[in-house]
Amino acid sequence: MGIAAGEVEELFRDAGALQEGHFELASGRHAPRYLEKFQVLQWPARTERLCAAIVERARGLDVRTMAGPTTGGIILAHEVARQLGVRAVYAERREDGPGRVLRRGFRLEPGERVLVVDDIMSTGGSVEETIAAVQQAGGTVVGVAVLVDRSGGAKLAGGIPHFALWEVAMESHEPASCPQCAAGVPLRKPGTTPAPRAATRGTGSAGAGREPDR
Repeated sequence: MGIAAGEVEELFRDAGALQEGHFELASGRHAPRYLEKFQVLQWPARTERLCAAIVERARGLDVRTMAGPTTGGIILAHEVARQLGVRAVYAERREDGPGRVLRRGFRLEPGERVLVVDDIMSTGGSVEETIAAVQQAGGTVVGVAVLVDRSGGAKLAGGIPHFALWEVAMESHEPASCPQCAAGVPLRKPGTTPAPRAATRGTGSAGAGREPDR
């Protein structure tokens, strides 16, 4: 069952997920609007509806496994996998620096076809890290699906195709150039755990050294 971008926006607005104020994102950038996806994902029926739209576009990809980054990506990967009749795995942040890895005994067969799913794509960092984790485990990422793309046209490494249910332009600023900071508007830090920063940039992984979205 397909879904129009306007319906996705309505679901977010009705759930109180589209918030206005002065927010610090996990990337360190500041934004006057924030999408709190868990206000939507707390409702199974709404989550099922959004995932059904992803499923419709994923059916022709011959996907064997869904993969999502912690935390919202776990919920989405599981629900999309349930509807497709496949399994779901998730990529956790590394404890020794930036990047993600499959833990919990998750294994992928060589070349296993995987669709990466996530909630909000801002910089593409979380998605890139999940792609790298799947590839390092031997899988083949055949595509990426997100609920909302607020990246302004970010391209994924390797030209991996991706689609979003809702594309929206949401400005953000470096703290030094943030107009709300200049105006003295109180800063809020939503509940996402910031990604660890590495002393030196890694090599060989897609998105190495980049901050995940949120």
